[in-house]
Amino acid sequence: MFAVIKTGGKQYRVAVEDKIEVEKLAGEPGDIVQFGEVLLVGGDSVTLGTPAVEGASVAAEVVNQVRGPKVIAFKKRRRKNSRRKRGHRQEFSLVRITEILTEGKKPSPTPPPRPKREPRPHAETPQAETADAIA
Repeated sequence: MFAVIKTGGKQYRVAVEDKIEVEKLAGEPGDIVQFGEVLLVGGDSVTLGTPAVEGASVAAEVVNQVRGPKVIAFKKRRRKNSRRKRGHRQEFSLVRITEILTEGKKPSPTPPPRPKREPRPHAETPQAETADAIA
């Protein structure tokens, strides 16, 4: 199941367990935020909103509050000895999508436990096989 949400003037296609960077949201890391402006809900059947899907929302957990790279705005007027240098760092919120809710359901107050991932098995190194063949 996936959804298209709108926040901060931008649209994002999200699914459960996705991590996205959105414009700064109010909240500390670990807080649950809810995106109410859902434009589309997809999966087995697609529900398209006009402009938003009624009763649909997306819940997410704030992972971190971060700042983007510094952007330098340098303006110079030639032969006038006029220069202006300004820097800017945009603030973002890194969020992890926890639930896609329909039919007016409310998000759970705590994020659900994350599924455990098993470590990948280590491949046998070819150097060890050649060392055995030489000996």
